[in-house]
Amino acid sequence: MSHITRRAVAAAPLLLAACADGPVRGAAMSAHFDGSRFRNPDGEAPRSLLRVLQWQLTESAESWPDVVPSPFPNDRPPRRVDGDRLRISFVGHASFLLQARGLNVLTDPVWSDRASPFGFTGPKRRNPPGIAFDDLPPIDAVLLSHGHYDHLDLATIARLWDRDRPRIVAPLGHDATIQAHRADIAVTTADWHAVVPLADGVVASLEPVHHWTARGVFDRNRALWCGFVVKGMGPGFLFAGDTGFDEGRPFRAIARKHGALDLALLPIGAYEPRWFMAAQHMNPDDAVQGLELLGARRALGYHWGTFQLTNEGAEQPAIDLATALAARGVAPARFLALRPGQVWTPEAAARA
Repeated sequence: MSHITRRAVAAAPLLLAACADGPVRGAAMSAHFDGSRFRNPDGEAPRSLLRVLQWQLTESAESWPDVVPSPFPNDRPPRRVDGDRLRISFVGHASFLLQARGLNVLTDPVWSDRASPFGFTGPKRRNPPGIAFDDLPPIDAVLLSHGHYDHLDLATIARLWDRDRPRIVAPLGHDATIQAHRADIAVTTADWHAVVPLADGVVASLEPVHHWTARGVFDRNRALWCGFVVKGMGPGFLFAGDTGFDEGRPFRAIARKHGALDLALLPIGAYEPRWFMAAQHMNPDDAVQGLELLGARRALGYHWGTFQLTNEGAEQPAIDLATALAARGVAPARFLALRPGQVWTPEAAARA
């Protein structure tokens, strides 16, 4: 079987899997919601199914090794981190553990072996999570950016709910997906620009980014997507979820609204081929431009090296990030491409 054919077969469940269709609870008509589906008001729509098939059947992808090892050992985080000192541990792909002020927050937690509706096919994890699930401290809140399988992992959400009963925050529509899997899981959903309290003095603001969402072919954009600006844990940071650069609009808007943030967590992977991916995923040069438009002091890069979703090689995002930083005159220590198990703190960043 050719490499292209293998990729098409692996992608088939993602194209064919479907979930329930219905009204979105709490959604009001707006520039980004027509009463049925959400959209990017000023940007491109997601590629059609025909274009997905064109990509899968005509493009060649770089081969990934079966294992993409991290040079960092698994982190065993403390139970709590007091004060405003922010401790960030990278689990892998888009999953971070954020700790400060006694609060433990996870972003887009995925501990499953595949980013897929099935356990036997679909993108397979190439490195173990940087924190073993049993080593996680009690989780107080979970921030979910959107519903793609590499970001919304229902098995992991159910494990976290059974263990910790965290507050789960997601953009509109994803409560239906989660509660179709487990009706007892409580989910707080909100529209763009809503501010959701996570703890005393800690809030998460749902911010527009340029993306889309689906769990199958019949539910495209029946739910919303977002990034999160979190304030009260350290000086403030952005977790961008997934986003295309969209001529810089998301980053300019966040900077106007929130001012210069201390830290930006930005995706740097899953960007080739550009004719297909540019509207939904930034490449590293886009991400560096995003950092500059945000005016953030530092950035941490994610969404690379764990699941092969697109055509670039496993290590290419880190290589391309270094090239982009040099070309734009940005110090390498200002934007790190994280690997599973790596821990970031302001003190370590100041020493770099």
